[in-house]
Amino acid sequence: MVNRRQFISSSLGGFAAYAAGTFVPAWAQNAPNLGTPVLPNPGFRRVKVGQVEVVSLLDGVSRRPLGEEFVANAPLAEVKALLASQGLSTDYVDVPYTPFLVVAGQRRILMDTGLGDWGGPTTGKLLENLRAAGFGAEDIDTVLISHYHGDHINGLRNRAGEYVFRNATVMVPAGEHAYWMDETRAAQATAGRMKGLFDNARRTFGSMPAGMLQIFEPGSEVLPGITSVNAYGHTPGMTMFDVRSDGESFIFLADLTNIPALFARNPDLAVAFDMDAEAARQTRRMAFERIVANNAMVGGFHFPFPAVGHMVAVGAGYDFKPVAPA
Repeated sequence: MVNRRQFISSSLGGFAAYAAGTFVPAWAQNAPNLGTPVLPNPGFRRVKVGQVEVVSLLDGVSRRPLGEEFVANAPLAEVKALLASQGLSTDYVDVPYTPFLVVAGQRRILMDTGLGDWGGPTTGKLLENLRAAGFGAEDIDTVLISHYHGDHINGLRNRAGEYVFRNATVMVPAGEHAYWMDETRAAQATAGRMKGLFDNARRTFGSMPAGMLQIFEPGSEVLPGITSVNAYGHTPGMTMFDVRSDGESFIFLADLTNIPALFARNPDLAVAFDMDAEAARQTRRMAFERIVANNAMVGGFHFPFPAVGHMVAVGAGYDFKPVAPA
């Protein structure tokens, strides 16, 4: 039987194209004329959810120009007015990337993996912040993946092709995996962003050992105390995770909304990356309504650090209230 370490060594040659490639997503780069976002230090934050500890782990922040394309269904003037009303820049948006670690007894469960080696200079900080929080990549026993966009999966493998969390089982949503690994769809994506997404997903998961990859059906309990919640729309199989302990709840929102100053304050707005904007809008509305009604703690992958807190109703939308400073 070939173990994981042997598999990694034998597969490096075939992974050379990945390492030599230029898959550095445009949305992970800083616009040089807009300055550089300042990363918080420390880049981790602990909160308790019952008997469970949840740790937000900043992977980084990208600063991108605010153009017509970012919000797909509203004029730029309206988008700028919404940002200005909250005292935010109307020239650019800062997009954070924040995976979460769940520490439950002896379990170390990572939710999404950030950009890894594949982003700009102000990203790829997950492992550094994981170490600062007192853990190493080798401590992770499970990685839960919400969906297959690069900023959520690229941290699984480094540029040498090695599995970063070599002791972990990687759990993925069934519908998401089926969509991105479908041969016909991949063949039809011949150019542009969609081709890059298909290629990247297949590079990441296509040669993953069967013993490492585990596929689950959203709606199921994936681990004791952690239930998967379907959140389709942003991608065909995007999934959130609900962590419960002693009657308390933490919900990892993944990309239910991009930056909350826009897409939570007005949940009907569609970020350019939503693959089915109407389904994503409906999912966002229903999820936020339930979250506020239940006063659940949330963690948002693209929320401003510490990226963990509560949602409150404001007008026809919602506002993110981060936990108080430690």
